Amino acid sequence: MKYGIALFPSKQLQDKLNSYRKRYDPHYGYIPPHITVKEAFDIEKEQLDTTINMLEDIASSVQPIHIEVEKVSSFHPVNNVIYLKVKEEPNLLELHTKLHGEDFASKHHYKFVPHITIAQGLSDIEHSDILAQLKMIELHHEETIDQFQLLEQLDNKTWRVYKSFQLGKGRA
Repeated sequence: MKYGIALFPSKQLQDKLNSYRKRYDPHYGYIPPHITVKEAFDIEKEQLDTTINMLEDIASSVQPIHIEVEKVSSFHPVNNVIYLKVKEEPNLLELHTKLHGEDFASKHHYKFVPHITIAQGLSDIEHSDILAQLKMIELHHEETIDQFQLLEQLDNKTWRVYKSFQLGKGRA
């Protein structure tokens, strides 16, 4: 089964971002706005409990994550993805590092750039036009996220939360 790990911002920010994603992101219906901290990976059913235990250990060792979003950016020319840049923050980087350590070794397709995607699958002309429009938006948002989610991809390609993990709480 395919899994991934993400942080979900507040509903307030998700609602604002979805107003753009509805128009510009073909993955809008598959997953809410999020910060991917571990790209999709496979877990065999027999390994799931062990993986969950490791994730609980990681969650207990990382403090809640303060996110600050302040500008629209793009991965162009690598690909035509437009996103909200999330400022690098020590706890976020620590979580990412631990999720890619020895127990969770996996290949990185790209360098970790904390972000929330708002547009993708665009032609070069669309990308250029939409990026110029979105860069004019006055945007600054800060919040603290106190949990991360293990997501499971369903047969219809949508993602659902399989389990949430509280950050910095210690194990019960």
